[in-house]
Amino acid sequence: MKNILITGVCGGMGAATAELLLKKGYAVYGVDRNDVCKTSGVNYQRADLTSAEEVNKAAERFKDVKFDAIVHFAGIYNMDSLIEISEENFEKIFRINLFGAFYVNKAFFGQLNERARIIMTSSELAPLDPLPFTGLYGITKTAVEKYADALRMELNLLGFSVSVIRPGAVKTGLLGDSTAALDRLCANTKLYGCNAEKFRNIVNSVENKSVSPEKIALTVERALRAKKPKYVYNLNRNFALRLLSFLPKRFQVWIIKKIISNTASVRS
Repeated sequence: MKNILITGVCGGMGAATAELLLKKGYAVYGVDRNDVCKTSGVNYQRADLTSAEEVNKAAERFKDVKFDAIVHFAGIYNMDSLIEISEENFEKIFRINLFGAFYVNKAFFGQLNERARIIMTSSELAPLDPLPFTGLYGITKTAVEKYADALRMELNLLGFSVSVIRPGAVKTGLLGDSTAALDRLCANTKLYGCNAEKFRNIVNSVENKSVSPEKIALTVERALRAKKPKYVYNLNRNFALRLLSFLPKRFQVWIIKKIISNTASVRS
């Protein structure tokens, strides 16, 4: 029986992946910030992944387990103005989306079996040019991919593999988070006049083409079974976003300004 560690195991993609792997005969261990995990069958340890100390305690709790893979799903979404965002919130998204993965990989590395696999979750936004107000989320996911690339180069020398799952919109709590984040942005910004309803339509046009978390789970299971796992697994990428990033930078800026000017204006 193979042992798999999943971060963010209590909801969304993490829970769907845990349920699938349990059905396939894997032993699933999980860490998350929730006090109680409702995903039945998971060997669970609560841990704040932004704290190296708590992650180390979780590793100590599972010290007798040798893992065949670490699968990272823990992460948060934010939508904000890069000029107006608080220093605390700017740092918070990095600590969860990037530092948490670093802490877990470092703490649990000594418990990996030979030829174990690390699977990181990125975003379709990671390789694309940033968009207004979603830029910070994209920046952290780009950082996650660069971290994964660098980690792969190093761990390949030791016989381990590192893969990235790069999904577009997925039907999880993050979709609701994006709506709430947009409402907060429109309510709190002092620089941008914002018509929340119209701007939400733009966001929804991307998010409406979402896939279920179960599809992500199937991709993880395929990556775990593969003799030679891919470096990157792309799912549900948005054609319009990809097309925009292929255009010259100046043209991208012009297009975005034209689109946003119909929903938001710079306040004087």
